[in-house]
Formats: sequence, C-alpha cells, structure tokens
Amino acid sequence: MTQREVSWLAFLLSFGFAVRWSGVPTDQAQATISSTSRRWQLSIERAEDDAALLRLAGSWKLEDHLPDPDAVMEQLPPGRPIRRLAFDTQGITGWDTGLLAYVAKLGEWNVGKGIETDLTGLPDGIQRLLRLATAVPRRQTGAAAKRLPWLGRVGTTAIATWQAARSTVTFVGEVALALVALLRGRARFQNSELAIHLQACGAQAFPIVTLITFLVGVILAFIGAIQLRQFGAQIYVADLVGIAMAQEMGALMTGIIMSGRSGAAFAAQIGTMQVNEEVDALQTLGLSPVEFLVLPRMLALMLMIPLLTVYADLLGILGGAFVGVTMLNLTPTQYWNETRSALTLTYFVMGLVKGEVFGMLIALTGCLRGMQCGRSSAAVGLAVTSAVVSGIVCIICSDAILTVIYHVLGL
Repeated sequence: MTQREVSWLAFLLSFGFAVRWSGVPTDQAQATISSTSRRWQLSIERAEDDAALLRLAGSWKLEDHLPDPDAVMEQLPPGRPIRRLAFDTQGITGWDTGLLAYVAKLGEWNVGKGIETDLTGLPDGIQRLLRLATAVPRRQTGAAAKRLPWLGRVGTTAIATWQAARSTVTFVGEVALALVALLRGRARFQNSELAIHLQACGAQAFPIVTLITFLVGVILAFIGAIQLRQFGAQIYVADLVGIAMAQEMGALMTGIIMSGRSGAAFAAQIGTMQVNEEVDALQTLGLSPVEFLVLPRMLALMLMIPLLTVYADLLGILGGAFVGVTMLNLTPTQYWNETRSALTLTYFVMGLVKGEVFGMLIALTGCLRGMQCGRSSAAVGLAVTSAVVSGIVCIICSDAILTVIYHVLGL
C-alpha cells in the first residue's frame, strides 16, 4: 500500500469517527431513527370476531404528521363487522394534543359507524382529557342543529317542562325550610347583606317609582276626565284615581317596576356567582346557598314593597290631583275631600296584600333563575330575561287570582 493510499484511508477513518461522535447520523441511521423513536407507528388487528385492537407506538405529536383517522379501519382484514375498538399504547414514546385530537376524531367516526370505543388502553392523561371534553354535550346551533320530528319535539318539551316544574317545587321547598330556620333563629346569612338589599330595593327605587306612578295617576285622570266631563262629573275623577291606585295600580305598577329592576338584579348577581363557581364554594363550606343568598334578598323585597306600594298610591293620587286642579277647574280642597270620602282603609289593605304577594313572587323568580343559570356569560343574560318575563307573568296571574278572591269575599 502506497503512502497516498494510507493517507486517504486515515482521512476516511477520521471522518467516520467525527461523524459518529458529533451525533450527525448518516442517511441510513436517520431513516432508522425516524421510523422508530421519532415517528408514529400504527397497526390494527382483530382481537375477537367483532372487536379490533389498534396498536400505537412511537411518537404521536403534532409535528409528526399523524395519519388520517378515516383510513384506519380500511386496514382491517375483511370479516365480520367491527362493534368494538380497543387501544394498545404501551409502545408510545411521547404524545401531546395531536394524539388527543386523533383519538377524539376516531371516536366520532366510530359513533357514526355504530362502533364502541374502549379507552382503557390509552394513557391516563388522554382518558382524563377526553372525559373532561365530553362532560358537557356539544350544543348544535344554527344550521348545524338537527330538527327533531314532531313527536320528538313533543317529548323533549314535556321532559323539559317536567324538569322545570320539579326544580321549581324543590326550590320553593328549600326557601320554605329557610324561612322556618329564620323563624327558629338558625338561618345563616350576613346582616350587612340584608341591609345592602334593603337599600337597593327601597331608597334606590324611589326615583323610578316616583316617576312611573305619578304619570300613571295623570293618565288615569285624563282617561276618566274624557268620559266624566260629558256629564259634568269631573269631581269623580278623584274617586276613580284614588280607588284605582289604592286597590290595584299602585301595587301592580310597583311590582312590575321591581320585577324589571330588583328581580333582574337578583338573577344577574346569583347567575354571575354560578359562572364564577361561588355558589359551589358556599356548598363546599357547608353553607346553604338558599339561606345565604336567597333569604336576604327575599326578605328585603318583601319588607320594602309594601312601603313602596303606599308611596306609589300617594304619588298616583297626587298625579290625579295635578290634572284635576290644572285642567278640570277643581280646587285642591274639593279634590282632597272627594278623595277622602271615596277611599277607605280596606282599599289600601287590599293593595298592600297584593304588593306583599308580588314582592315574594319577584324574589322567588329572580333568585330561581339565578340559581338555574348556566356556566357562561350568555347564560346570565338568558337568566335575567327569563327572570323579568317570569316575574311579570306571575304578577299578572296572581293579581287576577287575588281580584277574584276579593270579589268572592265581597271586598
């Protein structure tokens, strides 16, 4: 061997050692690494007659260009249809959300084909994430929503109505128990919370109650004056406005105002607490959400609405007096004497009873919708809307029932 050949041999050997120790693989080593430790491996085989086992090995990460799940079942040998698919992941060296997305998409494909997916062979982390992802069913909206047949819609509506009625009865029962605990001195809530709600339902509601009830009295006086003026009986506008406000309109308008104001506020406050999981935290601490959240709000509204009702009666009568004095040529003394002769204490008591019932219903509907609120900001808006609508409907229905009862009793 010549000296030149020896030199070339030494150069090649030194280059080979350099490549080996520097960690730069040759083309053959690179192919081996990419097919074993860096890339995914997949095989599927029949475990039973109607079951298949999907073996996963290697690296299952997003950068590994994972296969299409739709092509997995095409590799299965022909035979009986597959009814169950299991996993063997002991050979997996690494995974991330790529494997999670792959298994989730494969599961959706299996559902469409009527195949049961067995997740027990997957890593524990994948199983926990999949359970978390499927804890709440996906809600289909818009064009993606499937319209059920009429019989399915009837059944769905009936089930939803039954569940709503059941939850309402349960909530009313819990409130009744909380009231019993309050009478026994065992209800647990903050006195400062009650004071805050008393102020919110009382003093802070005076401006809007003042404006609305004064204008209602003005409207009633105008409506009465149009008809009574034809007979020269303008003086009886005082009777009309006084009786209507004391017996009916004062309590009704106050209830509607407080439903849109306090009932909506209750639903928004408790609904936001549901979103932030504060209600769950109260239960974890051993506190009853009904006693701690609902009871002070209901007490505040039931205590304040009778006062607001009396205030609304007086403002409505004042609005009628404004019309009578300024437009019907009545003196303040004439209007006052006619109002005093027409009104009795019974009319005010009837209005106060209605106001008390309205306050209880407003508090119940507002707090109920708040407690039934979902876990999103959109659910809070729906809860507020439902609280206002439900409160007004309950007010009108109870008002009609109480009016019939008054008529039967001869009041």
